[in-house]
Amino acid sequence: MLLQEPAQSPYDLRFNLFDIPIRVSWTFWIAAFVFGYGLSQGLDDRPGANSIGLLQTLLVWSACLFVSIVIHELGHSLAFRRYGIESSIVLYHFGGMAIPGRSRTTDHSFGGLTPQQNIWISLAGPLAQLGSGVLVVIAVKLAGYQLLVFNMMPWFLNFVPSFVEGNAIDSPGLFVLVTLYIFPSILWALLNLLPVMPLDGGQVMRSVVQLSGGNIIQALWVSVIVAGVVGFYGFTNGQTYLGILFLMLGWTNFQAIQQSNRMGY
Repeated sequence: MLLQEPAQSPYDLRFNLFDIPIRVSWTFWIAAFVFGYGLSQGLDDRPGANSIGLLQTLLVWSACLFVSIVIHELGHSLAFRRYGIESSIVLYHFGGMAIPGRSRTTDHSFGGLTPQQNIWISLAGPLAQLGSGVLVVIAVKLAGYQLLVFNMMPWFLNFVPSFVEGNAIDSPGLFVLVTLYIFPSILWALLNLLPVMPLDGGQVMRSVVQLSGGNIIQALWVSVIVAGVVGFYGFTNGQTYLGILFLMLGWTNFQAIQQSNRMGY
């Protein structure tokens, strides 16, 4: 999802899925605990509800986040494969990334993808992740249960009353599992579709600007403006991590504008 591939470590987890190499950096688990602590503590401290314990909740969160992000990056990797490009996946402290490698049909590294192909590859990841979350939502609603997780999300996701109507999930473990899988699979996937580079939505926006005859400076300015708006929303609505993240993204894109101007782009 963000920045560059982390250095390899003997503590990394490695496995293959659909013949795609996947590496999980040890920093992924640390970041999962850090970012999930507040959310897990809020679930553990719910009034009138049985608790499975804060540590157990954090472990469930880490497992749910792991599965959700792997599905996201598999979407990218399978889209790369559709265009004859093999890739590998790395999960690390900023989320995950699908790293294109060599072409399946030539001896050359990947390149020359059209803007339309780049759009599809960029969309495939968050759409796969979002789709997995929607499937869980549908299954829970068909079973007649309520989804209180939407009360924890921004206003544009908690305005549908039917989401929080129904029977309470009796099992504390099942409640935690459902909540902590839907939360990143829906909210994080949608945030990743925002037109802010280098998020997937930012890559889509950049390709659209390119198809419209625009340039990289225009795409960077869109990123700065949107990141500023989302960052302001985060800080003014108690979403500190969200605010910090998008403030960093906005600043990074602003620095890229300055560098491009100095180089005469």
